[in-house]
Amino acid sequence: MKFPKPYALKSIADILDCSYVGEDDYQVYGANEIHVVEKGDIVFVDHPKYYDKALNSAASVILINKEVACPDGKALLISKDPFTDFNKLTSFFKPFKPSTQSISSSATIDNTAVIQPNVFIGNNVKIGKNCIIHSNVSIYDDSEIGNNVIIHSGSVIGADAFYYKNRPEAYDKLKSGGNVVIENDVEIGALSTIDKGVSGSTLIKKGTKIDNLVQIGHDTVIGEKVLIAAHTGIAGCCIIEKNVTIWGQVGISSGLSIGESAIILAQSGVSKNLAAHKTYFGTPASDIKKKYREMAHIANLPNLAKQLKDVTRIK
Repeated sequence: MKFPKPYALKSIADILDCSYVGEDDYQVYGANEIHVVEKGDIVFVDHPKYYDKALNSAASVILINKEVACPDGKALLISKDPFTDFNKLTSFFKPFKPSTQSISSSATIDNTAVIQPNVFIGNNVKIGKNCIIHSNVSIYDDSEIGNNVIIHSGSVIGADAFYYKNRPEAYDKLKSGGNVVIENDVEIGALSTIDKGVSGSTLIKKGTKIDNLVQIGHDTVIGEKVLIAAHTGIAGCCIIEKNVTIWGQVGISSGLSIGESAIILAQSGVSKNLAAHKTYFGTPASDIKKKYREMAHIANLPNLAKQLKDVTRIK
């Protein structure tokens, strides 16, 4: 989430009503989560376990709940509750803007694109050449759609991230200030959902084809020419490299990487990174040859048990 202009550190501290360590006019350019943070950005951290990771990240400013030694060339914002204050920044720089019409006047839509009835297109959306957006699709604010993209009925592009902090009284939502970017020649099936990034972009790269009833979580990057079959759920912050094939009802946990040209067979559960150019199956998903050997051994257990029983009887 980049700010519309550079802000002085003191100005950010005033917005948050917090103290700081650094020069008043230290320049701040945006705010991002740790996995997408860049020089000039603010990153938040609220647990000692992750202090070092945040302090040594590319971030220039660390929004933190304890004053610690500040790394050279960086600054600190000292907050009682960094999670809440990060939400304040999102609300300040990327506030929710209600729409009053089905297709926002601020949307940019190429005149070759076909927009079917009952489509909602939010503020600042961009839609490229020769796209077909079928009825009852909702495209939230700031989404970017490339050329030759087809989105089938009932799909939702840009809903909020599923990201909550568990507090004693209730779940506290982390607000989403990012967007969705869909590159050229992508097709998205009916009733699929792609969540926006928390502070960056959820990205679907060119040539990818997504079936019906697929969920893609916030900040995930889907590579070029990926095939994703129906009922697949991909959690946030995953990286799916190019030419991957994901068959139906696959579940992929958050923050994982799937290597180039990997194949994940139907109903697999992925809980760790998967290497490139291999086929995987099962829960937890593992190499198909290994998994089939395991299944063969399991199928043979009754025979082994009978043999053991017979040997015991003979003795």
